[in-house]
Amino acid sequence: MGDTRTMRVGRRTVEIHRPDKVLFPADGGGGSGDGGGGGGGKEYTKGDLVAYYRAVAPFMLPHLRGRPLMLERHPDGLEGPMFMQKNTPEHYPDWIERVEVSKEGGTVVHPVCENAATLVYLADQACLTLHRWLSRTGSVDRPDRLVFDLDPAADEFEQVREAAHDVRELLDKLELPSVPMTTGSKGVHVVVPVNGHDDFDAVRDFAKQVADELVRAHPGRFTTEARKKDRGERLYLDVQRNAYAQTAVAPYTVRARPGAPVATPLTWEQLDDPAVDARRWTLADAVEQARTDPWAGAMSRGRALGPARRRLAALRR
Repeated sequence: MGDTRTMRVGRRTVEIHRPDKVLFPADGGGGSGDGGGGGGGKEYTKGDLVAYYRAVAPFMLPHLRGRPLMLERHPDGLEGPMFMQKNTPEHYPDWIERVEVSKEGGTVVHPVCENAATLVYLADQACLTLHRWLSRTGSVDRPDRLVFDLDPAADEFEQVREAAHDVRELLDKLELPSVPMTTGSKGVHVVVPVNGHDDFDAVRDFAKQVADELVRAHPGRFTTEARKKDRGERLYLDVQRNAYAQTAVAPYTVRARPGAPVATPLTWEQLDDPAVDARRWTLADAVEQARTDPWAGAMSRGRALGPARRRLAALRR
């Protein structure tokens, strides 16, 4: 097993340590969190992870730039321990951007991924999954993304597909554009670009009102109950990611699941494809999907929530 290689990425040279180290075993061993793909499939090494993030960088970076990150690291791959990293270690290169943000009782210095070299460096640190803030460094308390996390009670994607279209239908009535993204686990994120004028509390409150309206309209299918034991077979509409210092998995990030599935943006038409599920794209083919630019133009203009609030109030009346 080779110990170290160097890779030129843009203007930087990045060292890749132990590139042959297996992170995703072929037998599908390990894994963490909910859901998690069945079976193993192809083996992937750290070198494969680095190559993927280097290739997907042009499509992934627009969703990362200017956003504090939380890193999900698996130094020994799926079969080893995992830890979540918020603070940027002192040994990280000084060319990696950082931002200091407030937390209860102090501050924390998050890494910010501005370029492909940073993305490759984080992959070398065995960061499998990047979790991003929904706000940017210039205004960390005012998000420009709103996320509905559709979490099914069981690993049943047809339920998720139907639910995503219900969410979209209501958002269309509120004249809010939305786009879907597979999570690489069990569900889908429905993402809405907002204009960044409202703080996190206001955005989360609006998301909760939308979720409550969906529960009212479909009480047997949706729930906002945070405790799993209270959900039954209903799909959980999670809006808690729309809170200060909370994160959502970044578009095109690899998930720590057997088979190396990727959280993948797609079009609403692609969501209807029977071959698509939450783990449809993996480290092996997600770059091909990224090249189709499924969210073309959708994230470029954030919408104000004031008019949508008034439309929602009228619907509820």
